[in-house]
Amino acid sequence: MSERELTGGADAGDLAPGEERTSAGDIGTGVSGYVLGLALAVLLTGLSFALPTTGLVWAPAIPAALIVFAIAQMGVHLAFFLHITTGPDNTNNVMALAFGVFIVLVTVLGSVWIMSHLAHMNMPMGELMKRMR
Repeated sequence: MSERELTGGADAGDLAPGEERTSAGDIGTGVSGYVLGLALAVLLTGLSFALPTTGLVWAPAIPAALIVFAIAQMGVHLAFFLHITTGPDNTNNVMALAFGVFIVLVTVLGSVWIMSHLAHMNMPMGELMKRMR
């Protein structure tokens, strides 16, 4: 069986970041993907900690830069460690991830909405103190 048949008709180098196609005896290729992901994650973490202390970025832009680094790090983790890629065999993984994000958003936004509604409906502290006397 040829390598083209083993990879489903794709070239051996035609892989998404984090996607692995290795043979049973070739463990080095799989480990190299994890090492590259680890190196990128460590680099992004180091940049996030070094960014505020150096004068390389304009001070008001530091929060935006940190958000960009955080999103990039999420992408590194999704691609290299969770192996979430755009391949047709990852549809269920992407749907499960999207559902998890949806549930977290509903929980957080619902909690904020309920707490803000309760705060709006409560009596102001000054009025409460007058009634307790």
